[in-house]
Amino acid sequence: MQDHTILVNFSKFPDQGMKNIIKINKVINSFNKTIYVEGDKSLSIRWVLLSSLSKKTSVAYNLLISDDVKNAIECIKKLGAKVKINKKKCEITGVGFNYKIKKDLVLNAGNSGTLGRLILGLLINYENDFKLIGDKSLSKRDFSRVSTPLKKFGASFSSSKTLPLIMKGTKNPKSIKYFEKKGSAQVKTTIMLAALKSNGITKIKAAKSRNHSELLFKYLKVPLIMKEYKKYDIIHIKGINRIKPLNYKIPGDISSCSFFIVLTILSKNSKLLIKNININPSRIGIIHILKKMGALISIKNRKKYKGEIIGDILVRSSKNLKAIKCPTKYNSSAIDEFLVIFLVAAKSKGISFFKDLAELNQKESPRLKLGSKILNSMGIKTSLSQNSIRIYGKPDHVVPKNVLVHKFLKDHRVFMMSTIAALTFKSEGNWIIKDLDSVKTSFPSFLKRIKYLGAKLN
Repeated sequence: MQDHTILVNFSKFPDQGMKNIIKINKVINSFNKTIYVEGDKSLSIRWVLLSSLSKKTSVAYNLLISDDVKNAIECIKKLGAKVKINKKKCEITGVGFNYKIKKDLVLNAGNSGTLGRLILGLLINYENDFKLIGDKSLSKRDFSRVSTPLKKFGASFSSSKTLPLIMKGTKNPKSIKYFEKKGSAQVKTTIMLAALKSNGITKIKAAKSRNHSELLFKYLKVPLIMKEYKKYDIIHIKGINRIKPLNYKIPGDISSCSFFIVLTILSKNSKLLIKNININPSRIGIIHILKKMGALISIKNRKKYKGEIIGDILVRSSKNLKAIKCPTKYNSSAIDEFLVIFLVAAKSKGISFFKDLAELNQKESPRLKLGSKILNSMGIKTSLSQNSIRIYGKPDHVVPKNVLVHKFLKDHRVFMMSTIAALTFKSEGNWIIKDLDSVKTSFPSFLKRIKYLGAKLN
């Protein structure tokens, strides 16, 4: 796999002319705060797409206004939906199951694999060719994982492996049987959305993954039968021709929350309460993993909201962290959080081992490889294979040099992981982390929250 990261000593580099960067030369001081984080990205994008299917008006509060969600809104506007949005709420009036689409349709998913894949399922019954494009990072990602099942429904593709992708739907999508083996919620949801517009009952056998779509379908009273087993789920969906509006107050995103969880764990004498977070069991692998490593995390005020479980997460500084041989059963529910979990492993006593993580390299950047490189640049030893990593922890480690992080395909999670590393590992040098605009993809207020907790950023 191509190397997209360069990590070098920059001590001889001048600062002049360097834009879109942060410079960090001091760990964060102790803090005791309460914060909120923005709306869950997975739910925000799903809300936008499902709302476009209802002829009535859907309303969302705390919608994540990130680049990924903005791109989703622009896509459904091209499909005929009407959108009103302000700081308090977003209203979408959809057009039903048959979109009002102009010829020569081009949809831009930007950086979002969720948007890019799911919208193909929505357009299964569109009979003309349309083009799907994305940014440089998304254009490297595998779309055959969704084009393969969509072909079974009756779609055709003149290109189907990577973007730009050209698809043509079918007037009468047929129901299918499909085994989703990768544990990808994106693939599963793409099939589920296509199944809504199909004739008959679509039967999906799916390896365990996030279940936001199933919960939303149940709330919307979509004809859905689901049976859960240890390693996979069986889902039956009957095609329909209309859907009710979806009014939703979107809870905070556990993936965004994870960076502050790890910041608190690795900081001295600190305490943080993060309010109103989506703690769906299919998303909290990071909490299970970190508690096994000795982290002080608890969940308060649990409640159920439209199928999802919401709660407040209380985190304290955690000493005497221990290494972990991470159970693979948590891989799917922590897939977006492993980069910051690796930081905790680097500060733990012993050798941590994580395996079956090839899916990490199918994200916005090859995250497994980049996570290892960043740790190496800090002086942390790792042993890396195509799908596993060993991390040799050093609880009292001091980064011995200056570190520059750039050329990481502007992956928002790589940027945020590097920022947390710089704020929690003492260093004899400085950190320069480029492409700070990358956080606009998923967490535009990330740096604002970091500064609120007392971080000094230059």
